Parts: sequence; structure tokens; C-alpha cells
Amino acid sequence: MKIWVDADACPGAVRDIVIAASHKRKVPATFVANKQLSLPISDLIAFVLVGNAPDAADAYILEQSQKGDLVITQDIPLAHPLVHKQIVVISPRGLVFDQDNIGERLSVRDMLQDMRDVGIVTGGPKQFGDKEKREFASSFDRELTKLLKKV
Repeated sequence: MKIWVDADACPGAVRDIVIAASHKRKVPATFVANKQLSLPISDLIAFVLVGNAPDAADAYILEQSQKGDLVITQDIPLAHPLVHKQIVVISPRGLVFDQDNIGERLSVRDMLQDMRDVGIVTGGPKQFGDKEKREFASSFDRELTKLLKKV
């Protein structure tokens, strides 16, 4: 069992929660990004620097992760194939992507992207605050606990 973090746009608070849980539960966590990150030196924490190609971090996580792992990403196009590989996927806002919701989430994401492309919708997600941090921490703890019980 391993934790994978799509770290390119991951909020610092989420990174801190993952690092603390990794140490507390003795579960390895790998952060994957296309830019250098400041992470603690630890046998449990790894960092993979991928190239600047579009979606390089996504491709690496998709290739390396396996059933029983947990992935943190806000990238719905990455979450979609991960869910189909039976990997637990959580967004930094605490949303658990699963077989029941990933298709709809991907459709909504694609529709909003199309609307942004033609200038109908502008802006991005709401600011990441204390509420989102609590929701992530709760979902992450719950899903990590479930996975560890299966090991």
C-alpha cells in the first residue's frame, strides 16, 4: 500500500496532512511533480521530479500506482483511469472519486472546459481554506483506514 500525490497543484496543507499520516501510520508516500518541492527527509517520503511535458506527473502516477494504493489528485482525467484500476482516489478537497461518480464528474469537467474555451465560464475553483482542509483530512483518514484494514 502506497500513497501517491499529484503534487503539481497540491495545497501545502494537504501535503502536510499526508506527510504526518505517512509517518504516523508508517505508509510510504510519493509526491510527483514537474517542479522541485521542499519535503522532509524521511525513509517514508519520496519525491519524483518528472519532465515538463503536459501530464507527465499524471502519466507517472498512472503507470506506477496499483490496486490497493491511494492517490490524491484534483485532476479528474487522471482520476478516471485510476478508479477503473481499483485505486482509491481523493481530491485535495476531500471528494472521493469512485465508480458511481467518476463518469459524471468527468462529463461536468469536460463541459466546463468547453465553456471556458469559448469564454462563457471564467475563473477557477473556490479558495482552499480551513473547511476544505478539514474535509480532506476527514476523507483521507477514513479511506486510509479502510485500505490499511485490508492489508
